[in-house]
Order: sequence, then C-alpha cells, then structure tokens
Amino acid sequence: QLQLVQSGGGSVQPGGSLRISCAGSGPVSNYHSIGWFRQAPGKEREGILCIGHSERAAYYIDSLKGRFTTSRDNAKNTVYLQMNLLGPEDTAVYYCAALLTLECPSVLTPDGDDYYWGQGTQVTVSS
Repeated sequence: QLQLVQSGGGSVQPGGSLRISCAGSGPVSNYHSIGWFRQAPGKEREGILCIGHSERAAYYIDSLKGRFTTSRDNAKNTVYLQMNLLGPEDTAVYYCAALLTLECPSVLTPDGDDYYWGQGTQVTVSS
C-alpha cells in the first residue's frame, strides 16, 4: 500500500519562504500525480496545486501562481512544495496526496477519489 510521509514546513515571517517534502514509500508513487491541499482553521480543505507524472503542474488557486511551485525528484521518490512570499493568509495545515491518475485533473477536490494522504504539515506565517 502506498504511503506518503511529509516533512518541512514550520513558522516564518511574512514575505519568507518554506518548503514541504512529500516522500513516497516506494517507486510506485512515481506513477501517481501528487496533489497539494491546505486547510486553514475553521475552513474546508481545498486543493491548491498538483504535479503529474509528466512533471506538468496545475494550479487551482490563482493567487498562488508565481509564489508556489511544485517539483518532483523521481530518484528520491519525493515531491516538493516550495512556498515563497508567504503571507498570513497562507497559514494552514498542508497535505500532499497521491491521486489515482498519472496526470492532474481539471478540478482538484479533497473528497472526489480515494486518495493516499500524507499526515499533514503546519505552516504558520506571522510577524
């Protein structure tokens, strides 16, 4: 069974940067597209970004374009979320999830399919 383990994140001042890693348990995870989600306090979990097997990325929140990027290192079976120019509105628990397709969907929802979830990583942006 596929497992994802997250690391990184943490606390940063506004304008700073953080990175989250999402490591798969084996080479099978290289053939999944990986979705990124976040859930702010009191809000619903939302899909924000995705990277497919082809390394083509998809953005689902327009305000993240130019600030957030995702990449994958197949040799390490790991996907990364790089977050730049962070603001307080980005404070949330961030999750990676292995989707059931090779490439990213047109719409990314947290309850559309039976995803394999990472455990979540806290990101806090405050001065």
